[in-house]
Amino acid sequence: MKKISILISALYSIFLSAQAIGDTVKVKTIESVSLEGRKKIIERKVDRLIYDVQNSMVSQGSSGTEVLANTPLLKLDEDKGLLSIVGKSGVSVMVNDRMLNLSGPELMNYLKNLRSENIAKIEVITTPPAKYDAQGNSGIINIVLKKNLNLGWSGYLNTYYKQSTFAGFGGSIALNYQNEKLKASLKLRGYDDEKRSVENYDVISNRSSVSRDDRRDMNDGLGANINLDYSLSGKSNIGLIYDIADGHSNMDIASFQDYFNGDAVILRTTTDSRHRSTSKSRMLNLYFDQKIGEHKLSLGANYYGNLPKTNVNFTTTDLSDYSEDMVRNLSSVDYKIYSGQADLTLNFKKIQLETGAKYSQFSNRSDIGYFDFKGGQYVADPTKSNLFDYDEKNYAAYLSASKDFGEKWSAKLGFRYEYAETKGYSPTTQSLSENKYGKLFPSAYISYKANDHHQFSLNYSRRINRPGFRALDPFRWYSNPYSYYTGNPGLLPSFNDNIEFNYIFKNKWSANLFYQRSTSNFEQITFPDGIYMTSTYENYYNQDNYGINLNYTDTFFKIWESSFSASYSYSDTQITKFNATVMNGQSFYYSTNNTFRLNKEKTFYFFLNYWQSLPSRGGNSTSKSNASLNAGVKMSLMDKKLQMNVSVNDIFRQAGYRGSAYYEDNIQTFNNYWDARKLTLSVTYSFGNQKVKSNSRTVNFEDKNRAD
Repeated sequence: MKKISILISALYSIFLSAQAIGDTVKVKTIESVSLEGRKKIIERKVDRLIYDVQNSMVSQGSSGTEVLANTPLLKLDEDKGLLSIVGKSGVSVMVNDRMLNLSGPELMNYLKNLRSENIAKIEVITTPPAKYDAQGNSGIINIVLKKNLNLGWSGYLNTYYKQSTFAGFGGSIALNYQNEKLKASLKLRGYDDEKRSVENYDVISNRSSVSRDDRRDMNDGLGANINLDYSLSGKSNIGLIYDIADGHSNMDIASFQDYFNGDAVILRTTTDSRHRSTSKSRMLNLYFDQKIGEHKLSLGANYYGNLPKTNVNFTTTDLSDYSEDMVRNLSSVDYKIYSGQADLTLNFKKIQLETGAKYSQFSNRSDIGYFDFKGGQYVADPTKSNLFDYDEKNYAAYLSASKDFGEKWSAKLGFRYEYAETKGYSPTTQSLSENKYGKLFPSAYISYKANDHHQFSLNYSRRINRPGFRALDPFRWYSNPYSYYTGNPGLLPSFNDNIEFNYIFKNKWSANLFYQRSTSNFEQITFPDGIYMTSTYENYYNQDNYGINLNYTDTFFKIWESSFSASYSYSDTQITKFNATVMNGQSFYYSTNNTFRLNKEKTFYFFLNYWQSLPSRGGNSTSKSNASLNAGVKMSLMDKKLQMNVSVNDIFRQAGYRGSAYYEDNIQTFNNYWDARKLTLSVTYSFGNQKVKSNSRTVNFEDKNRAD
């Protein structure tokens, strides 16, 4: 904390020095270059691509997930709870430049309840600048909401019904209030969702296995979010965000396993599993902003805590004699994350400077118990149970500068330094794992506007991908007596360097050429040993990726808006550990999104969207083609106060996953489908002063994502 105190003191001294310049300094920030046309839909700043939602047909009657699905470079999968930039593993999500600390079902539920009428634009930051954490091989998505200049009350009620194999429903209610000093919002949310998942997993070798899981996923949850922002003066404000979420993630699984020695069956089993998991998360964010002239100082403090508990009961039956093995697997985990940060922005006449410091502290306490049913009671097995404590501290500081060189050239350069201390200890096994490392993460951007039709930019950034808590925890999580998953406390972070060349023609065409070099990559890997199977995370390969992303967006006949995206990449993998077999090769993904206006009043729309991933190769894996066709209608009634949407997803049931992982002594194949075909009906009613927007400010708290 002493290091951070010194850094914050230095920042505050700079801030006080800037006071003398204050009001005499005029801002000249790096301006976005907009391409002229009937509608400006795509534009580029020096470090991000911008999709202007308010100029698109999806700006009326769409949910936040529908808007993001239409955004260039983005890929959204509601069923898996995944949002990603094409070619990257995932993203962080911000609202109005402040980090949104939700993931999985909670993130999808939040995005569903955002209304397109409130969204001004989506910013896609593929190579994040020094201001943001260097964590993750992913980029950042910033959802910019329209500014509210009106006072008073507003709100909305939203509900949806979903029908796939099983039914599901959810909804939210929001109340927003604003006066000259106070902005406030209260949001209540809830959902109860079920789906069927079918997963087939085969290991082909001298001693093979064939398994099938027929799973029923049952997720429900309630949440509340309070957001307060108070203006102390015209140039300073304080605020807080408090979020509470309680939920259940339950599964009933019927599993079938056949084990072979050559062609001879040596064992056949069935396993009946009941997973019951509860989660109780609490998040508190506090912030203070102070403007002095054209400069700004921001201070923030964050806390996140979660107490997930899981109870798994499974019974495995040997079909040769119908003997049963009954097991109970209990886990109790306590996550805690604290962080504090200070950010200072100095807007001078010829240059903009950004600097700041951050401190983060992580802790994870887990208790995993394995119990065999013997003699009419469950008896603990100490060889399969474990306690694990993990602590991590991160210190960070950054400095960046941006400048315009005339009307055509813009540049930005930044450096971020992060130092980490990690410690993992298992009282059960008396094992200790410690690591200390510091790294510099530079970023650089240059943009050139040749004329009103052509703009070019070149970007570079270096990033780190630290493993999450689950990948580090060495507890054994059994699916049957012969197979288990375990974390790896000795897992190391991976590093990657990203270079991008971007081009935009008018407001319609965009191209993104990229190269990425990643080292010490880690992924989950499975080791078969006869009838036994162990899955864990390992650092085992380096990789070079080359690719191009293309997008074309246009409006035809004033009633048809269409967007076409395509992505091609080639990967070159170097295996550094274990017996994985390199499967170098290419991947190709494309999508088309089409919205048709069906009446002059602009209250009735039809949409038809399709995406497809062609067969691909990369790392030590191959995957077969998968796709999805989605269609629906959306209507605005009662002077657009009532919105009704009906949609059908994955009409031809193409959105599963089929692929294989290759090793020198075995091939592992997958054939999975997660109930993506569904019918959804959603209704939203807005009330009060419709010009009042939600106070959706959030704070930078990227650390929380590693706990999920």
